[in-house]
Amino acid sequence: MINCKTLFERLEDFAPVSLSDKLCEIDGHYDNSGIILDCQNQTDKILFCLDLTGKSVEYAIEKGCGIIVTHHPAIYRPIKNLKGENPVLKCALNGVSVISMHLNFDSAKTGIDYWLSQGLGGYAQKILTSLGDGTGYGRVAQISSTVEKIAQSYKKEFNTQKVFLYGDEQKPVKKIASFCGAGFGDGEIGVCLAEGVDMVVSADIPHHVLISAIESGLAVLSCTHYSTENYGMKKIADEFSKRLNEKIYFFDDERFV
Repeated sequence: MINCKTLFERLEDFAPVSLSDKLCEIDGHYDNSGIILDCQNQTDKILFCLDLTGKSVEYAIEKGCGIIVTHHPAIYRPIKNLKGENPVLKCALNGVSVISMHLNFDSAKTGIDYWLSQGLGGYAQKILTSLGDGTGYGRVAQISSTVEKIAQSYKKEFNTQKVFLYGDEQKPVKKIASFCGAGFGDGEIGVCLAEGVDMVVSADIPHHVLISAIESGLAVLSCTHYSTENYGMKKIADEFSKRLNEKIYFFDDERFV
């Protein structure tokens, strides 16, 4: 059996929240990683999932999980009330604690951004925004493939058909850059070009960034936010199934696959 505080300590051993703080300081972002709701309970069943939603909470209750570990913060901005079917309220009413590990899970040594690059078939990864000791965000990796083959491989490995491919499909790719979630912006284009990148993989890419990237000669695979991060979150859940004595469950939200 484990409680929320102890589990959080174990999660921090893997990906300290200080990584999130460092990344926020560098990029001027905001985050809310940590214990979101502590019901002062103990449990032998834990659910990992990307988002705290009505469906993920229902699944946790169905399986008897006393703690949910999400990637995206269950509470991101201040909220004015908790009522109706709010998933945080539903957790509180059912005695289910919630921990969210966001940018620290992204930038951990073998975190979500690492697994995006690995899943693409990249090797000899270089971290673009280094936080030290093998941690950080944004990866450039070596690869030997083509634009089309990488897109097809992504669909299979990441279990999705929801991708948009831009660029010459037969173009050879020797270097690939990846940014889990919505990490590819204006500033990253120049960095990728300086690194000799042939192709970029990311999600939620703004239209003007997409235009600039393509006109700069980069091939782009624009994926869903969900697919670029759910893959790595599942790998982390697998890791904690080895680290903990408690039963670990994972919730795949089929609405976004």
